[in-house]
Amino acid sequence: MKILITGGNGRLGRWVGRDLRDHDHEVISIDRQLPATPEPGILYRAVELNDLGQISGALVGCEAVLHFGAIPAPWSHPDEVVFRNNVVATYNVLQAAMLSGIQRAIIASSGSAYGMAWSETPFPPQYVPVDEAHPLLAHEPYALSKEVDERTAEMFVRRCGVTILAYRFHWISLPGEAKAAALALNELTTASLYNLSGYVDIRDAAQACRLGLTAQVNGFQAYNIGAADTLLSAPTAEMTQMYLPATEVRGSLPGYSPLYAIGKAQTELGYQPQHTWRDE
Repeated sequence: MKILITGGNGRLGRWVGRDLRDHDHEVISIDRQLPATPEPGILYRAVELNDLGQISGALVGCEAVLHFGAIPAPWSHPDEVVFRNNVVATYNVLQAAMLSGIQRAIIASSGSAYGMAWSETPFPPQYVPVDEAHPLLAHEPYALSKEVDERTAEMFVRRCGVTILAYRFHWISLPGEAKAAALALNELTTASLYNLSGYVDIRDAAQACRLGLTAQVNGFQAYNIGAADTLLSAPTAEMTQMYLPATEVRGSLPGYSPLYAIGKAQTELGYQPQHTWRDE
């Protein structure tokens, strides 16, 4: 399959590109800047995502698109820049894809869309584990941009009858990073607990992207993409009872199970996270 990756020179894009190439896909990677050291077997193009024509040109002959090009946090740019950049880029990529006849796209949403991650005033989820039906309660422009991205995807699905998957990635960690982050959580804060200490190893994130290209799903679907555990050293039920006593618990929380439910991705995509900081 010939696949276009936007933001292909970013943290996630580089790993996904290599994973797809290694599984015999043809990969075109686009970004504002070309990589200093190109990966063998991947075609790179410098493209501005605010230019619909440039995206359309890069998409010629492609069968699917993975959209990762975005400002990845709320505080690195002014609020209006974060929101405008992320929303316009997603609209342009999906518009270009639909005009090109592409029938499947995966966009990078975020666990931040639930609202707890970056809020200046920490607040708990309505229930745990947080599944894809939990309300999106944005308190800042990055979370809002991801919610609008998902609504944009739903519009294109209704308009064109295509399939678009929104992946609500949690903190994406490179090999070795999650263990350091877990050790740093020895002293918990309210904010870190309300963020539910979710993460996903970048190799598992890449696996989920590859699986989504051929999964037997249709229309618009949102998925939590996370690890099979938390960054917390104590069992999940114990930490929930201690730090989230007023939060509704739906079902059991065995062992170190995640507080962001990944069952939908496991069932519908065949996603099975293989990596945990506990083995590092």
